[in-house]
Amino acid sequence: MNKVATSNARTRDKNRFKDMSNHSSNNSSNNKSSTKSSKGSIWEYIAIATIPLVLVLGNSMLVPILPDLQEKMGISRFQSSLVITLFSVAAGIIIPVSGYLSDRFTRKSVIIPSLIVYGAAGVLAGFGAVWNSYPVLIIARAIQGLGAAGTAPIAMALVGDLYKGGDASKALGLIEASNGTGKVVSPILGSLLAMIVWFAPFFAFPIFCLLALLAVIFMIKEPPNEKKADPLGVYLKQIRDILREKGRWLIPAFFAGSITLFILFGVLFYLSQILEEKPYSIEGVRKGFVLAVPLLCMVITSYTTGAKIKQNGVLMRWLMNIGLILMTVSLTLAIFLNTNLYVFIGLLSLSGIGTGLLLPCLNTMITGSVEREQRGMITSLYNSLRFIGVAFGPPLFGWLMNMSHKTLFITVASMALLMLALVFFFIKPNEELKEKA
Repeated sequence: MNKVATSNARTRDKNRFKDMSNHSSNNSSNNKSSTKSSKGSIWEYIAIATIPLVLVLGNSMLVPILPDLQEKMGISRFQSSLVITLFSVAAGIIIPVSGYLSDRFTRKSVIIPSLIVYGAAGVLAGFGAVWNSYPVLIIARAIQGLGAAGTAPIAMALVGDLYKGGDASKALGLIEASNGTGKVVSPILGSLLAMIVWFAPFFAFPIFCLLALLAVIFMIKEPPNEKKADPLGVYLKQIRDILREKGRWLIPAFFAGSITLFILFGVLFYLSQILEEKPYSIEGVRKGFVLAVPLLCMVITSYTTGAKIKQNGVLMRWLMNIGLILMTVSLTLAIFLNTNLYVFIGLLSLSGIGTGLLLPCLNTMITGSVEREQRGMITSLYNSLRFIGVAFGPPLFGWLMNMSHKTLFITVASMALLMLALVFFFIKPNEELKEKA
């Protein structure tokens, strides 16, 4: 039976990638005019981009106020890091459930209620801060995580439904760029809002949720789900067969995305802490702008990468390995070159460029690796591990900071080197795409 299932899966993959190569003719036949299609795509892109953007704002906007949170609520550095961690752990656990539901029903039927829960829990978190109640704040953040599980991860699957070939790569690059834009804007925005009152970011976030909700409802026309996912037992067997057939590169790709986000969020947490200390003494909006520099480099690179890679497996392989080499070298140099802030931020910016080269390629391969009826689960497993990487970044970086700067960066440079080995030996998109051609 497994051989038959594998043969059928290969046949489906072959047909799917043939469809990708002909996406231009398919798109033109589905639209009455190229002008209408172009306008529709622009608004769809904007609406899709709001989903990862609002997800990141709910987390990264709080990074600059973590020191204030510690002081005002009388909690430890570890307790403040849990505001990020618990949110991400809750999301990471529930994401696969959201993935199955989106495969079984529709993407929007999961995204819309998730955004509502996400925004409402943000209000509760704000009141937890006002009441100086750490338990209320933490519970609200966990509920936000449950809502977050049905947002950006499902948006990635939705892109796979809406677009094919180069259009899909471009849209996935936009998602990663939007994710990065949120990380760029959020430290500045969080710092500006904190000038009003330190807990203002908690209450501002639901407004962004509402805007994303309206964009999803009115700007995205989801294609009909003609073939729904099978009942849970059959569905899980299909997922198992996919992982058995493609796991040699899918699983390393999952972990590469997770470790990349672990490093990125850990570095953000680290910077947020040390910039307020001597000899830097950088606070408020100035700190937000400094935090934004490495992220801006990642955003520009992510968008450019997504627009250029299309279905070019050779190019993807080169970019992923170059990106990881940049990360490894820059994080290694950061072990020794941390006394000059400009040099240090420059090295972290180089690491951000490496991240921007890697993630859109991983997103494109993973999203295009399966059919629509299993895509939600596969992208959700990937995003679940990404969330777990985000979750453990701040507390583990905080723990490593208590040891020494060198210990911290030796650890993350070693992890980047490990990722480079995994990607180089196991992830070969040029070979994968040839098999499907």
